Amino acid sequence: MKLMRTMLGLFSVALASLVMLSGCASNSFPPAPAVAADSEYSYVIGPGDTVNIVVWRNPELSMSVPVRPDGKITTPLVEDLQAMGKDASTLGRDIEKALEKYIREPVVTVIVTSFVGPYSEQIRVVGEAAKPMILPYRQKMTALDVMIAVGGMTEFADGNKASILRTGEGNKQYSVRLSDLLKRGDVSANVEMRPGDVLIIPQSWF
Repeated sequence: MKLMRTMLGLFSVALASLVMLSGCASNSFPPAPAVAADSEYSYVIGPGDTVNIVVWRNPELSMSVPVRPDGKITTPLVEDLQAMGKDASTLGRDIEKALEKYIREPVVTVIVTSFVGPYSEQIRVVGEAAKPMILPYRQKMTALDVMIAVGGMTEFADGNKASILRTGEGNKQYSVRLSDLLKRGDVSANVEMRPGDVLIIPQSWF
């Protein structure tokens, strides 16, 4: 019996030490670069977006339409045209080509009015966020913008061990100091996001 108590005591000490070491271990990922946005970035249309199509001198063909879950749109004279994965200018040129069969020299302007974006470019926030969610990417979006959108972190979050999984770089992972940013106001911890980033916020061990 005494031997059993001794073994249990040693096991408890070892387990407590392991938890402490796990909790104190530093994030092994390299720091996320402060600047990540691509200056040449153009918004790419995705399912759930709404596009306003204006056909010059043809108001009966001008309208606002949603992008269907399959990524296509339908307008008068143009059925099942692929919109997903294109920017507004490219979609406008494609609509012009489709309309050439019916009207002479069509001029089309496309304006995106509701933004969701393709799945591959959305920002995902998982783990100990107050409201884990998916966000549409916006040029120059930062970690602070993302954290405001999700309502910050839970009380169990270990913000300084958070990381960004960057799908656009072959799933490379970077560390990010969310606790320093949100609780201490350290703006040097704020970093730009890229399309397709996944922000992972782990739970604290203690």
